[in-house]
Amino acid sequence: MNEQTRERSRAARRRVVIVGAGMAGVQTAVALREQGFTGTVTLIGAEPHQPYDRPPLSKAVLLGTAEGSAFDVDFEALGIELRLGLEVTGVRPVDHELDTAMGPVPYDVLVIATGAEPMRLPGAEGVPGVHLLRTLDDAERLRPVLARQHDIVVVGAGWIGAEFATAAREAGCAVTVVEAADRPLAGALPAEVAAPMTAWYADSGASLRTHARVEHVEPGAVVLDDGSRLPAGAVVVGIGARPATAWLTGSGIELGAHREVVADDHLRTSVPDVYAVGDCASFPSRRYGERLLVHHWDNALQGPRTVAANIIDETPAAYDPVPYFWSEQFGRFVQYAGHHARADATIWRGDPTGPAWSVCWLRANRLVAVLAVGRPRDLAQGRKLIEAGIAMNPELLSDPSRPLKSAKSATA
Repeated sequence: MNEQTRERSRAARRRVVIVGAGMAGVQTAVALREQGFTGTVTLIGAEPHQPYDRPPLSKAVLLGTAEGSAFDVDFEALGIELRLGLEVTGVRPVDHELDTAMGPVPYDVLVIATGAEPMRLPGAEGVPGVHLLRTLDDAERLRPVLARQHDIVVVGAGWIGAEFATAAREAGCAVTVVEAADRPLAGALPAEVAAPMTAWYADSGASLRTHARVEHVEPGAVVLDDGSRLPAGAVVVGIGARPATAWLTGSGIELGAHREVVADDHLRTSVPDVYAVGDCASFPSRRYGERLLVHHWDNALQGPRTVAANIIDETPAAYDPVPYFWSEQFGRFVQYAGHHARADATIWRGDPTGPAWSVCWLRANRLVAVLAVGRPRDLAQGRKLIEAGIAMNPELLSDPSRPLKSAKSATA
């Protein structure tokens, strides 16, 4: 047996175990097969359901226009073993074993794809009528609440809070959104960009209360720190998410400031034979000069290709995507690409009180991020310009009638 044949035989016997059956985990399993991996692939999910996509939960599943959002993947045909309803409680990298309720699971290569879990409202656990919206079961519990047209209080005016408020208004519920900050999307967008979005709530018939902190929740009501009392047939908490990595405690796998897995530019962790992908992992971006932790669907779709290529011993390019996400809220399609934290200029395209407008962020005249409201062409062109690192002409860029791709600098 020559060396090449021996290596092929060894690769065919390798066991890849993926923990987490969301988008990142499923796409890693699929990418391994698409890229020619012939070893064992096991996908472990804590939930009992067939692996499913999350974005429809806050829309179609919640409103009852879809029963579920299972991935259209034939796992059996791809030779992917599913182990569902199995919680992983720990990992021992030295032994190459996972600890689970059903006993140890050995691996040759481990992929951590456990995503993020919603942050809970302190003091609200166990109070009847308090909901999160992260899982299929959460959506199923909330669906009859909307059908009964309860008065609903949403805690948090971030992306998920806005999407849920939209669905609740469509269902005919009275909705009050309470936000501790002075504006919606305070953690995601600069004040001047988020400010126009405040009017969207009133336009839809929802009430938005900013500078509003929850003192406590009791059955049927939310009490704010100013003493006001909001009637609530149901309370939906959307105050953010954190990486689901508690099970890695004591493993020796490096975690970052947000308890995320610290991965390198090929999504490898600090210990051998372990990768991390999706919402639970941060990675260094040369494009943006900092480490990124991206809690969005597109990251969970793109990263698995890099992980799979590494596992099958190819040498992929460094993982350095232009982050992208979208949100449908209050009759508007909002898209964002890039990362604006270090931008030195902000260019508006269009009237932010109107139905369609965009914001472009530049650094040294190069486009680093774009937010598009009802202007999908700006987003599509902007994403390509960000990837290419093209220098832009700010004056041309500010003309909303000009295609974004034609606003390049003359020296570009």
